[in-house]
Amino acid sequence: MDQPGPRLRRIRYLALALTALSLLIVTVSAHIRLNGAGLGCAPWPDCYGQILTGAAHPHSGGARILHRIVASLALVLGFVLVWQCQRPLPIAGPKRPAAALLALMILLTFVGLFSADPQRVWAGFINMLGGAGLVLLSWACFLAASEAAPKVGHGRGGAALLHAGLGFLALTFAQGALVGARYAAPACPTLPGCGDAWLPTAAGLGAFYPFVTISAPALLGDAGGAALHLLHRWCALAALLLLGLGGLRALARAEARRGAVALLVLLLVQFALGVLTVLSGFGLGLAVAHSVCATALLAAGLHLLLKLKAGRA
Repeated sequence: MDQPGPRLRRIRYLALALTALSLLIVTVSAHIRLNGAGLGCAPWPDCYGQILTGAAHPHSGGARILHRIVASLALVLGFVLVWQCQRPLPIAGPKRPAAALLALMILLTFVGLFSADPQRVWAGFINMLGGAGLVLLSWACFLAASEAAPKVGHGRGGAALLHAGLGFLALTFAQGALVGARYAAPACPTLPGCGDAWLPTAAGLGAFYPFVTISAPALLGDAGGAALHLLHRWCALAALLLLGLGGLRALARAEARRGAVALLVLLLVQFALGVLTVLSGFGLGLAVAHSVCATALLAAGLHLLLKLKAGRA
């Protein structure tokens, strides 16, 4: 019979490979999506969102081919990972995140059938959220296969702050995804507010409904686009403060110090990328890096939270 030790090692290697592939998928997807939207194009912002009117997609075919190859390889490894977790006997720790990961891959494969039309907000929105989910579930599976009978921690060291911070970070990520899916980047090109507006208006709340089709980008003055930007920024500020405080408190625990440092560094990098993205006029490279760093930040926050709860590094 297959021994659990070698199986856990194989599961860890598979989960780590899937984490790397998922990050690559997020990066390539962000490049394809944001380049197609027209971030960084000239003359800005007149060229933004022209793909909605049927204009040719500006990215090279190589990016799309790379995305399909990497996604297909990840799907195959996802099936292998679930098999390793279930046979000959299920391994309790990693089997649930592995099964959830495979289910998400299958869902995103189905959603991909509708993603060719950029006017479908829901397809782009689900793809962006799903990309982050792939990274989180792959990394959660790796952590579950790396821990031998983790014990329940006492909840101190910033765990409550991390819970709240990750909640706000998830909301920030979802609102950022809607900004991209609705082509609303130029609706708020100023910092820290949108012109004189600091809070969203009631007229803009409809922008949070993703199951619509759009025919034009949300340009400067659009109430819905401004609402998305403003709530995105307020939630980002709350996430920055809560995760920052949680990370600083976790520094006091030796077993969680490395994870806390990683979280704090990513927080600073993500904040800088967000500011620079707006100040640069939504440059393509900065926007892609901002999207990828947000996913890495979610994974780092989850990692630290699990370490604090387990009471071990």
